[in-house]
Amino acid sequence: MEYTTLGSTGMEVSRLCLGCMSFGSSDWRGWVLEDEESKAIIERAIDLGINFFDTANMYSKGESERILGEALEGYREQSVVATKGYFQMREDDPNSGGLSRKAIEQELDASRDRLGMDTIDLYQIHRWDDDTPIETTLRALDDAVRRGHVRYIGASSMWAHQFADSLYTSDRLGLERFVTMQNHYNLVYREEEREMLPFCENEDIGVMPWSPLARGYLTRPHAKIDATKRGETEEHMYDHPYRDGGGQEINERVAEIAADKGVTMAQISLSWLLHKEWVDAPIIGTTSIEHLEQAVDALELSLSSSEIAYLEEPYEPVAVSGHD
Repeated sequence: MEYTTLGSTGMEVSRLCLGCMSFGSSDWRGWVLEDEESKAIIERAIDLGINFFDTANMYSKGESERILGEALEGYREQSVVATKGYFQMREDDPNSGGLSRKAIEQELDASRDRLGMDTIDLYQIHRWDDDTPIETTLRALDDAVRRGHVRYIGASSMWAHQFADSLYTSDRLGLERFVTMQNHYNLVYREEEREMLPFCENEDIGVMPWSPLARGYLTRPHAKIDATKRGETEEHMYDHPYRDGGGQEINERVAEIAADKGVTMAQISLSWLLHKEWVDAPIIGTTSIEHLEQAVDALELSLSSSEIAYLEEPYEPVAVSGHD
């Protein structure tokens, strides 16, 4: 395993972050793993040297956090655990979502309880809240750090001007700053290169992209996506414009280079991300130990500048996606 410093935090994290959206309950989404299979993957990740784990309160309505917390028994001190809050957790409680002080305080406490952690290493806002002033959100998060409930705070997909406003507000008021950005970024969705990623690089923000394999679109030939369990059952599978803007041609080029090198398409797609200096740790989601091991092996792959250019060349601008 390789390790890197996460932005300006000083924390050393594995170059791959294990995303825990696929752990919890198949009642939530059909492709999600239950307890035993989930814990087996987390335990194998620990064996492979992964020390960075990302979850969220809304994944399987809290079951993902519970499973991760139980799986990390005995490993919490050496692990870096990130979770998120924003999406409404209970239909009959509108204050169980959003980024008001009430929502943050009660949902953070619930996350800490499910994770079995007094202090969460990285607490992230899962999306931007148009109904709550960012100053209110930042004051609540700053208080959480001062109480020792959170070590660092981070943000997820939003417009670059919103993120810039957040950092400016923190600096102006002397509040804790967002130190990470968890944004939507992969070979077939590169809109973040226009503003957000250069801004993060300039501000020394740790970058941990979600959907590095484009919900599986970059793991197999595009004609075969629907044959997967997620392709069959995931209603959100086609929400993003992966097939637009040269996406199919990129998919074919990934397959071509993977065949030439005798590796998987997923490994080529991950390797491309790992070659980007502004990326600290892509968040990899998996439902199999085999795919987890292949992802770790991708750390040893090297792509030439000409191969990277060949993969990138077909890309064309697409609609911004993932901020909602």
